[in-house]
Formats: sequence, structure tokens, C-alpha cells
Amino acid sequence: MIRRKLFRVITAAVSAVMLAFPGAAQNPAGAEVLKSPDGNLELRFAITAAGTPTYSLNYGGKAVILPSELGYEIRGKRLKGTFEEKSGRFYAGPESLHDGFKVTGVERDSLDETWEPVWGEESHIRNHYNELAVTLEQGPVNKNGPKAVMVIRFRLYDDGLGFRYEFPEQKRLKYFVIKDELTQFAMAGDHTAWWIPGDYDTQEYNYTVSRLSEIRGLSLSFTKAEGNASQQTFSPTGVQTALQMKTDDGLYINIHEAAVVDYPTTNLNLDDKTMTFSTWLTPDAEGWKGRVQTPARSPWRTVMVVDDARKALASRLILNLNDPCILEDVSWIHPVKYIGVWWEMITGKTQWSYTNDFPTIELGVSDYSKAKPHGKHGANNENVRRYIDFAAEHGFDAVLVEGWNEGWEDWYGKQKDFVFDFITPYPDFDIKALNEYARSKGVKLIMHHETSASAQNYERWIDKAYDLMNEYGYDAVKSGYVGDIIPYGEHHYSQSMINHYMLCVKKAADHHIMVNAHEAVRPTGLCRTYPNLIGNESAKGTEYRGQIMPHHVTILPFTRLQGGPMDYTPGIFEMDMSKMNPEDHQRVFSTICKQLALYVTMYSPLQMAADIPEHYEEHMDAFQFIKDVAVDWEQSRYLLAEPGDYIVIARQAKVKEAGKEGDWFVGGVTDENARDLEFPLDFLEKGVKYTATIYADTPEADGIGDVKVQDSVQTYSITTKKVNSKTTLKMHLARSGGFAIRIQKVEGK
Repeated sequence: MIRRKLFRVITAAVSAVMLAFPGAAQNPAGAEVLKSPDGNLELRFAITAAGTPTYSLNYGGKAVILPSELGYEIRGKRLKGTFEEKSGRFYAGPESLHDGFKVTGVERDSLDETWEPVWGEESHIRNHYNELAVTLEQGPVNKNGPKAVMVIRFRLYDDGLGFRYEFPEQKRLKYFVIKDELTQFAMAGDHTAWWIPGDYDTQEYNYTVSRLSEIRGLSLSFTKAEGNASQQTFSPTGVQTALQMKTDDGLYINIHEAAVVDYPTTNLNLDDKTMTFSTWLTPDAEGWKGRVQTPARSPWRTVMVVDDARKALASRLILNLNDPCILEDVSWIHPVKYIGVWWEMITGKTQWSYTNDFPTIELGVSDYSKAKPHGKHGANNENVRRYIDFAAEHGFDAVLVEGWNEGWEDWYGKQKDFVFDFITPYPDFDIKALNEYARSKGVKLIMHHETSASAQNYERWIDKAYDLMNEYGYDAVKSGYVGDIIPYGEHHYSQSMINHYMLCVKKAADHHIMVNAHEAVRPTGLCRTYPNLIGNESAKGTEYRGQIMPHHVTILPFTRLQGGPMDYTPGIFEMDMSKMNPEDHQRVFSTICKQLALYVTMYSPLQMAADIPEHYEEHMDAFQFIKDVAVDWEQSRYLLAEPGDYIVIARQAKVKEAGKEGDWFVGGVTDENARDLEFPLDFLEKGVKYTATIYADTPEADGIGDVKVQDSVQTYSITTKKVNSKTTLKMHLARSGGFAIRIQKVEGK
């Protein structure tokens, strides 16, 4: 049900302003006040004496955002008939969309609706906000020239703020190029922050926790230590969104963005003298930060504010700020539980490539039929059938196969444009026969499209590639963008790449294909609008093995997952990588029970059991939880949470999850510290009895201890217990450990 009211207030009509906001008379000229539906959050908008738009935000009377400036600098006109260079280019100095404004109109609106996602952490999401839209007018550059018009739209929810810039069609701003977006977030203190460095090309960093004032001193060494395939930091105080912070008096603040479409992704750059963040857009190959054709609108800038960490996990602010689903038919979109020929390649047990015969590869010329296989190609017919058999036996939906197509011999680090064609398999991968075999077993194959960051090559081939998928019945693709972007000079998060990713998602929807994009832009809630965007990587995941710190998965739900689900690839049962490859001396800092818990705490409708079948066969009792856990949820309850420390979440399977209707699954994870956590089961239906199957760390379990002592990482207990809504559970979590629980109804009222 939607309850909506709209009323307009034109600033010239002073009486109307007074009626709408009795306190308006105490505000500066042009000031407006907006409150959240529950009244806890208060936004104030005002124009400075110089005509600069500003806003501030309070929570329960506490300052969250101090007065902060809004606006843009745009590129000046091209200089003609001269070689004079200004501002580093052959353009006149920048034009300001930052000052000289006056308010010409104010509109107010409110909305209270409930919508149903195609998949998600709950079956129904409430979208409830109050809105303020301020129309601003700037005088002409020339005496008789046209004026500039800009609208700033604010939406205030009980859990935070979203605002964006809108540019109506107009004579002065038909087309313009952004030099800088000047949005500020002036923090009210030197908060604790969980952050990764600002970067144009990767989010694959470990998080660090520090005061804002400490970022500068930590950033340089932290950045160098990562060594990612493509990496471009820009400032010693630059950080990425979603940025999670906590004030000394217990408020949790998160700065992010929503609905990034036809616009570069932003980072945040901190002035650590004033504790003020400014947006820092990803530039294009020329150094400019966005090209705009009006009418246009920016992404939403978001500030989540809550007084409990559990509320941060429960927030749907980012999703709510995105447009509703635009796909008329979504019946083909479905959550997926899958395994894959992947982990054995990551660890080096097998390889993506087929041969060592060719010094270089020229697709269409290099004749693989005459090449000698090197014997370690993982995507061969026999091995893929083995995975299909395992998936069929244990009820998995699909099998991902990487390294099936020609070109992997020189795919990485060569800045090679024509690197793959996405349609030609290796000689030992019979695409037709394997798909027929999989279908005979009730299993689908997931296509893999690694682009090696050659986006322009992928666009050349994408129609043929998706047609091939349709021909053989693939309905999901994992794409990848490892390395520096081609076209040369572009970045993973520049406007042109944002448009590329969206092109792929739209084309995939036309072909009824679901997309799981790796190394692409971090999600900003667009999975609401395009629910075939079923997953992303866009953060350091399991493939990094020993580089992932124990606290990593206790932070990601507060940061990366705010914009959408992650293909984290959990489910590793053998933590010692040398068991797979004697030359790989890394380990995974985890217990088996922590790996099980991730299927609940790291929400994704795309769930991979990432380890190899042999390791699961050694622990089939623990593997049962991976088989049982749902992939789509009716509702979620956030029981315990503190970023960087621990998370405990309970989720109820959707009714349509056959065999799991109404079952609850609970997962808990901790950082490098062992913990004893206690929580009630009061989310269970009252008066109903349940059986809980509990997968728990044993007292000797240790996710950080000597990986060669298997008892420390692979020991667990599985017990059953009668529970009800009055039960309180006490769970022990080992260092970098966890627990997982399935709760089944055994007796009705």
C-alpha cells in the first residue's frame, strides 16, 4: 500500500513556508528543514551569502554532518585559434556551479510503500521517506545569456539520507564536462573508520581500522602491500565508499552512493585538518570526471546514520534509492547454488591454459588442434563431468567452468586487445556434449567470460557470446576484468566503464542471462532495477587465501555488501593450500564452521561451494549444511553485530524453497579473537517447537593456529537441540571461527 502526499512551497510565498515549517523564520534566508518520518534525523539546507548551497544533518540533536558545501566545477570552453594552455588543457578556466545560486522553488513529498524484490534478504522491503527538492538558479555568464538551473533532491529516511543533483533540459547546460564534483561531508569528530584506500581500479584491499586522523600515516604502506593486478590510488587520505564509521558516542555512520548510472564512481578524499570528506570522481583517460547531456541526474550521495550496528546491517537505504525493476518478465531469474572448476586453478593444482607450444597466441591463427596439451588443463571433458556428477548427486543447481575457451596462454598483463572471442572452446572441451550431459543430470553450466579488462573487445563479441549461451542453454555468466582497462587510459570505475557494465547487464537481460561480474565496479543497488545482476565480486574474496585477514568478513556486510550481494566464494574445508599445490604455501585463516557461517552472514543469491569435491567427501557431515542452507530469504534478523569484531544473523528460508519452507538458518563469525556469544531465539514463532542442528567450533579449534595441525582448523561438533522462542543459545567461536545452525519446525501450535 502506498501513502503519498505532495505539497509544493515556492520560496516567494513566505506564508506557505511558515505553515510547512513553523521554525523556518529562525533559519537563514533560503533555509529549509526536513525531518525523517520518525523525527530522529533532521536535514537543514541553506544558501550562503556567496550563493553556495549547503546542507547539514543531525541525529537526535547530535551533529552528524556539519554545514557542507554542494555543487560542481565544470570544464570551461575550448580555446579556439590559440595554443594557449590553461588548467593543463586547451580550455578556458573552469566554470562554477558552486556559488552564485538563489533558490527559486521548493517541493516537498513523502512516500510510504512496500515493494517485493525478485530475490533478497527479505521478501518485502519498506520504502519510507520524506523528500525536499530545491530548485536553484544561477545568473548568466554573459549579460543577456541563459541562466543555469540545478535541482538538489533530498530524501530522508529513518536510517539515513540520500541526495542527488538534477539538471533539467536548458539552454545554458545542454552539454557539459565535469572538472570536479564538490560535494562535502564535514564530519563532527575524529571518528573511528573501517576503510580501504581510494582507488580508480580495484576494491581488493584488506580493511584497516583507525581514527580518521590516522589514515594519512597508514595509507602508503597499506597500499603498497596489496599488489593488485590493476591499482591506481590518488591521495594519501583517499578512501573508498561504502565507508563505515563510528562516533565516540555510539552512532554508526556510513557514506556511500546509490544508482550509479552513466556517471563515474566516486571515492572520498579527506581533509584531515577539518575532518571533511569531498567526493573524488574517477577520471576518464583525459582526466575529466564526467560528461553530461541534460536532462540528467547524478547518483545519490548517501549518509546512513543509526544508533545500533545491527540496524546498519538491516538498512535498505541503497536499494530504496534505486529505481524499481524495469524488466517485465523476471520468471527466468533465480538464485543459484553452484560448484566449479575454479579453486583447483586458483591454487595451481590445474591451469586455465591448454598448451605451452605457442610463444604468443593469435586467435584464429594459432592452431590448437595441432598443439601438445601440457596436461594440467582443468576444463577438460573428464574433469568437468566429475564436477557435474558431484553437483547432481548433492542437489546443486550449476557448475562454473573457467578456462574452457582459447586464449589463456597469454591472457594476462600483455595489454592485449583481441585476447578472447568467448565462443571458441579448447579441443578438450566439448561444449555441446557437456551441456547435454549436465542437462541429463538436472544441472546447468555457468559460462565464464574473462575479458582481461579489454572492454572494447568484449563489446565486439558480446552478442555472439550471448547467442552461444542461448544455443546451449546457459542462463548465467561470470565475467571478469582482470588488469588495466582497454581502451588504454580508462579506469575500472570511469564513466565509460560504468556504461560498459550496464550495457552488458542490459544485453544479458535481453538474452535472459544472469550476470556475476568480477573486478567490475562495486554495486550501488542497481540489482533492484536489473535483478539479473545477481552478483558481483568487487572486494577481496576467498581467492586471496592467506592475504585475507580474520576480521575481513566481519566488515564487508557493513561496507561492500551495502550496495548488493558479493560472490565471496566460501566453503573452503582444506585450509592448507600445499595439499592442493606443494608450491602454494598460503592458508585460509578460518575454521570449517566459519566457512559454513559465511553462507548466512555474507548474503548472496549466488552461493558457491568453492572447494573441490574430494575435500567435501572427507567431511560430508559438515557439507550437509552447505547442501541445506537456503539461497533466498523470507526475512532476516540481525542478532549481534559490531564491525570488525563479530556478526550473528538469522534468516528464514522463503516458502518456495522446497524442503526448507520456514526453516531458519543462523550464522556467526568472529575476528582474530575467540568469543563466547549469547543470543535469544525470540524470532521463532511462539508456541512452536523446533529442532536446532548446530555446527560449532570445538574447544581445540583455532582458525589462526598451525594449519599443519589439522585438529586446530578442521575440528567441529554437530549436535541437535530442542529449542523454541524462549531459548537463549550460548556459542563459543574459536579465533577466526564461527558457527552455523539450521532450525526446523517439529511441532505446530
